[in-house]
Amino acid sequence: MYPAQLHLFATPEALARAFAAELAREIATGRPLHLALSGGSTPQRLFQLLAAAEEPLDWTAVHLYWGDERCVAPDHGESNYGVTRKLLLDRIDIPAANVHRIRGEAPPAEAAQNYGDLLRQALPTNDGVPVFDWILLGMGSDGHTASIFPHQMELLRAEGPCALAVHPDSGQRRVSLTGPVLNAARRVSFLITGASKRAVFTKILHRQNEWETYPTAHIQPSGQLEFYLDQFVLHEGEEK
Repeated sequence: MYPAQLHLFATPEALARAFAAELAREIATGRPLHLALSGGSTPQRLFQLLAAAEEPLDWTAVHLYWGDERCVAPDHGESNYGVTRKLLLDRIDIPAANVHRIRGEAPPAEAAQNYGDLLRQALPTNDGVPVFDWILLGMGSDGHTASIFPHQMELLRAEGPCALAVHPDSGQRRVSLTGPVLNAARRVSFLITGASKRAVFTKILHRQNEWETYPTAHIQPSGQLEFYLDQFVLHEGEEK
């Protein structure tokens, strides 16, 4: 079975609240935290909860990054940064210098190269690979994570910290962290909700039925790996 910690919740709301509490506890320690955020719909409730914390968090030691970004302007409705800014950044007191966005409005190859350079400068490295303290990821119903899709499995082994990805249906270009960076993190947490993810996650969890064809299955960091799941993805006891 997939070597990871599983945390199961009855609803997406319960999942978001539990993870928000976990992240808040880490932030409250005051230790420096280099955290890569995820796009997609699942983290949006998390951002709202963090922004509305009863006792405002001290974000001074937290540096925020993104696991991937669409090649659009920051005020575009599909910008991962733009969504985070609206739901979280505009509602908390975090130093502007601590927010490290991918410049999706730049020429795509330039955006990927520049973000890779930024990561090498801002983060410690291991054999030249930037090391995050914590990376948040999601999973699509096709098994993709960050913007590493099944038709671009080579991004799991790419040499640079960032690479250009292409959405298999829309053709939209994106900048994504690569497999070596994802697997170098000290902690990786997947937040996965919804029945549409169930079939693929079950294959990955039990390593069955061409599980190797899903990028998520290849995220096996040297540090801690955990999955936060709702009951629509996995029922309690089903992992056994």
